Amino acid sequence: MSQHRHPGTPSRAGVVPALPDLPEATVARLPEYLRALHAVAETGHETISSEGLSAAAGVNSAKLRKDLSQLGSYGTRGVGYDVALLIDQIEYVLGLTQRRAVALVGVGNLGHALAGYDGFATRGFRIAALFDADPERVGEEISGLIVKHIDELPRVAEEESLAIGVIATPAASAQRVADELVAVGVTSILNFAPCVLSVPDGVDVRKVDLAIELQILSFHEHRKASLTTLPATTGGSTLTALPGGLAAPDTQEAIGT
Repeated sequence: MSQHRHPGTPSRAGVVPALPDLPEATVARLPEYLRALHAVAETGHETISSEGLSAAAGVNSAKLRKDLSQLGSYGTRGVGYDVALLIDQIEYVLGLTQRRAVALVGVGNLGHALAGYDGFATRGFRIAALFDADPERVGEEISGLIVKHIDELPRVAEEESLAIGVIATPAASAQRVADELVAVGVTSILNFAPCVLSVPDGVDVRKVDLAIELQILSFHEHRKASLTTLPATTGGSTLTALPGGLAAPDTQEAIGT
């Protein structure tokens, strides 16, 4: 099918184009599109409409069309997007055309589970090395890899050309581990430790805090529960009960905005 190609997208002829300058919000949604596209490809479908893809990815269709237009993908009216081509475009932009070597530091319960996760390999990543500082963990075999002591990081980083570091240590150890990863040339870090890392300019950190996500869900549960009760009103203002028996008007002024 015919599909417009922008200079910022890959070509099957092997030309290496420049990357498009994408907003962070768009970049954050591309993996969702890619996941949905792979699922569509597995069913044997060669094309998909923007409405179908937006539903599969859980994204507004207008937002999806705008995101994909920045890749140079406009689809064909009445036909939709070429699934294989769009997968190629998104994987290129996300840098998934090469398998990136990942170092996982910390093989406790969470780290052990991450080390055994098969999904990394199918999404363009290779867990190349496992590290820990606990002598009882060092030497353990997990998914075909032997856990090495963190002191071996410089040697392994050079041998494996480590690109990404995953920190699954306790919070107290995370900053030291981040410093060691940066020192061996790792400039992208995925942090599962419940803390904020301080890193130099040029080092990208993504933070995954499961407790924070649960707290956000707790807020939504609390809000939904509050909607089932009738609010107290005084002079037309809705009062929200606060801890300690206080009540604050449900207005912007009440929260200082």
